[in-house]
Amino acid sequence: MCGIVGAVAQRDVAPILLEGLRRLEYRGYDSAGMAVIDDNGQMLRTRRLGKVAELAEALDQDFLPGGTGIAHTRWATHGEPSERNAHPHVSSDDIAVVHNGIIENHESLRVFLEQEGYTFESDTDTEVIAHLVHHELKKTGDLLKALQQAVGQLEGAYGTVVMDQRDPSRLVTARSGSPLVIGLGIGENFIGSDQLALFPVTRRFMFLEEGDFAEVTRDHVRVFNSAGEPVEREAQDSNVEHDAGDKGQYRHYMMKEIHEQSDAISSTLEGRLVSDHVNLDAMGAGSAELLKDVRAVQIVACGTSYHAGMVARYWFEELAGIPCRVEIASEFRYRKSFVPQNSLFITLSQSGETADTLAALRLAKEQGYMASLSICNVPGSSMVRESDMALMTRAGAEIGVASTKAFTTQLAALLMLVTAIGRHNSMTTEQEKEVVKALRELPHAINDVLALSDDIETMAEAFSEKHHSLFLGRGNLYPIAMEGALKLKEISYIHAEAYAAGELKHGPLALIDNDMPVIVVAPNNDLLEKLKSNMEEVRARGGQLYVFADKNAGMESGEGVEVLPVRSIPDVVAPLFYTVPLQLLSYHVAVIKGTDVDQPRNLAKSVTVE
Repeated sequence: MCGIVGAVAQRDVAPILLEGLRRLEYRGYDSAGMAVIDDNGQMLRTRRLGKVAELAEALDQDFLPGGTGIAHTRWATHGEPSERNAHPHVSSDDIAVVHNGIIENHESLRVFLEQEGYTFESDTDTEVIAHLVHHELKKTGDLLKALQQAVGQLEGAYGTVVMDQRDPSRLVTARSGSPLVIGLGIGENFIGSDQLALFPVTRRFMFLEEGDFAEVTRDHVRVFNSAGEPVEREAQDSNVEHDAGDKGQYRHYMMKEIHEQSDAISSTLEGRLVSDHVNLDAMGAGSAELLKDVRAVQIVACGTSYHAGMVARYWFEELAGIPCRVEIASEFRYRKSFVPQNSLFITLSQSGETADTLAALRLAKEQGYMASLSICNVPGSSMVRESDMALMTRAGAEIGVASTKAFTTQLAALLMLVTAIGRHNSMTTEQEKEVVKALRELPHAINDVLALSDDIETMAEAFSEKHHSLFLGRGNLYPIAMEGALKLKEISYIHAEAYAAGELKHGPLALIDNDMPVIVVAPNNDLLEKLKSNMEEVRARGGQLYVFADKNAGMESGEGVEVLPVRSIPDVVAPLFYTVPLQLLSYHVAVIKGTDVDQPRNLAKSVTVE
């Protein structure tokens, strides 16, 4: 995700802007830039490809003095990663703009602006904002009005900040589909895409709402709604004590990252849910047209990412109506495979450097796939660079070895991809609306299940002396059972297996006794009654069941079964939702057993060897 920082102050703001960018590095980016208006009214701009450290080195050599400025870290959408495509973008050396989001109608606006005499210096969609504001400013004579007129012509998502070197007393900003926060100081004020960026200079914030505009000067902040009417936005004091690199209030990074999933999924969805449909046009050049032609999918991944791919298979075939194959990367590499016509090759990886998956991608390029797509959390990684398209999960830094938020954001990204492809196959408009609605509500639902952590900790006490366990699920919850088993074995060292519940009678029932806990995920779906029958098979053999069940599933605790009711959730997002209690269970069991939760033995965060 991109990062924005802006400041209007009586002191030099370049150090403030630079520190803000550093604090947003966890989001992922490929270039960074800054523009400042100096005391002579001249706009000075420095941009660099690569890390914020590259920008900092440039500023050490050529400092940008001045009390008004904007800065940005960019992850490429329109236009390759390069200095010329880095923000801020300018128009006529007067207007400077930084922008998060996607301008969907940038091509038609570019044609219009070129006809008006504007010359484009980048390949980005953002540059149209700079020229459009400049164009409107010539008519209105006021920067805020010019921005209001300009965004009325934009389609898509934007969080944008505009600066005019002829009026260094203020910054103006607009928000639609991409968050912005204003930091309030004394004789100085700030703008950021995340309050984290502004913690060094203020703890008092004003959060802009959807459609808001704001004018920010040293002494005041004025906010207007989408109709241009003045509105009041409550100023709030932040009680956040630690930033993304700290554990904060949590004992372990894993628990912190479990609790970050609501925000992480919101970041994955940001700018990609437009009204009642999914927009993934910015995955790469020609991606929108390419997705129309996809008629089959091959997913390749390892570990947790493989489980995400297995869930996606259910979605692709049920919702999109196209065949989907999922394979472990280390197996795919060493066998001959058939490539159906118009097949999309998808790699899943948190790091983008997983050796087997990267090798599979390189092999696939020789096998006749129509295109390759990487779903990844790290911009600039090998997998992203070598794929035709990339869909970034935007999970933020994940430090715990056992993946949590990287997994659920992969699922969110995959469900959006299924929808974007499905609309050109068997998915109806109404189905797409339902998916979008369910995705929008998902972060709130996850917060609800996080509130059950204490209850899950109590449940975990029964596992302290266990050595084996079994996880059960049906349908698209079977891969979630697999993920739950993986988490438990990774961090608690308890042997855990997962089975599709209907397979119990084909062997695993031989293992059932009162010393093997059986963990079940039970949404209230069409397979519920069959799942209940499978659970009775366990109870009849003296097994102890621990069930995470929809509150309307008609299950109650009793002899041999402990039920923890959870809120009802739409079937399509149930895999993401039911992942969270399994993560919490594994975490609490590991803490009780005293293992190294964040760095379990023998494991690494990024597996870069075969």
